[in-house]
Amino acid sequence: MKFGIFYEISVPRPWTAQAEKKVFDNCIEQVKLADELGFDYVWAVEHHFLEEYSHCSAPEVFLTACAMVTQRIRIGHGIVVCLPQINHPARIAERTATMDIVSGGRLDVGTGRSGTWVEMGGFGVNPDDTKKMWDEVVHCLPKMWTQETFSYDGRYFSMPPRAIIPKPYQKPHPPMWVAVTSPGTEVDAGERGLGCLGLTFGSVAQQEERGKTYRELVRNCEPVGEVVNDQVSALNFLYCHQDNEEGVRTGQRFAGAFGYLAAMLLSTHDVYPTTAYKTAGLLPGLRADPHKRGAAPRPRVKSEDAPKVPESITIGDPNRVEKALRRWESAGVDTVNFILNAAETVPQHEVLASLRLFAREVMPRFARGPAVQPSPQPAAAAGAH
Repeated sequence: MKFGIFYEISVPRPWTAQAEKKVFDNCIEQVKLADELGFDYVWAVEHHFLEEYSHCSAPEVFLTACAMVTQRIRIGHGIVVCLPQINHPARIAERTATMDIVSGGRLDVGTGRSGTWVEMGGFGVNPDDTKKMWDEVVHCLPKMWTQETFSYDGRYFSMPPRAIIPKPYQKPHPPMWVAVTSPGTEVDAGERGLGCLGLTFGSVAQQEERGKTYRELVRNCEPVGEVVNDQVSALNFLYCHQDNEEGVRTGQRFAGAFGYLAAMLLSTHDVYPTTAYKTAGLLPGLRADPHKRGAAPRPRVKSEDAPKVPESITIGDPNRVEKALRRWESAGVDTVNFILNAAETVPQHEVLASLRLFAREVMPRFARGPAVQPSPQPAAAAGAH
């Protein structure tokens, strides 16, 4: 079992002159501590125009800052929005290769296609085309990283022969992932040899079912790149406290704040008549009714209710957190990535204390392995597409 931290970078109103800087500073301080404590990954999303929920529109800058103050933690750039109207594929290849170089070969690249109408509409993207756009881009990225010159004449983007430089420090290229939110994306991941980057708050049973499907497919995949990243990750909330009741209460409070902000998003599923987005992404696990917009439920936790918190949520004292992680481990999850705060609901010193307690009392209870265990594939197979 490996552990990571995951950032949306939410900035609550009112937006004072120092508000955004304070949140970014807090996040970087958390990442630096996580590196010292032995966490394996730090991930940051790419979102645009999502006020309060995510001010992480330039994750490559934030993650490079993280790389400069850390030594070993892997840098998860994900998801990168793989839609040419938002990110030209050559620019994705250039930025990620540069990040891999300056981080000393610590980059992982998570791919995806966005899920909110605010973002897609802002850039003039047709939601019906996003899956096909993503597929085109992920087949091209490894070639951009590895070929001396690259040219392409495709449906969604084209370019004449050019040397796309620099090349990644990791050879043949960084591990690749895809965000698994809506049902069926685990199939896309497995068939293409991409890591399964879970970004929803579903149940352990759902994760186990998806994981089995993914494992079966990835064993016989036609990889888009020159290595197969056959890893499965899940997303969770983390708040660890010596007092279980206090840990549950605080964890539920910031999870509720995250759910409230997420429920305010205008998802493509809600407003656009398309079969390309069958669910609201991460939102169903946070809403009372996944088919309707509205505020997410705000949990109320009394002392006698503490034991009734879902067993898969990693909040509470070290023993409770361990039990929750064992459930994910038994479901075949390799890595759990944690959201540590939302809208600055939890004071920074408490977030840092939670990280320290988790690292001291929970992390040693799990067998740890290398953060990346790619399975080599013949170059000919990788170029099958």
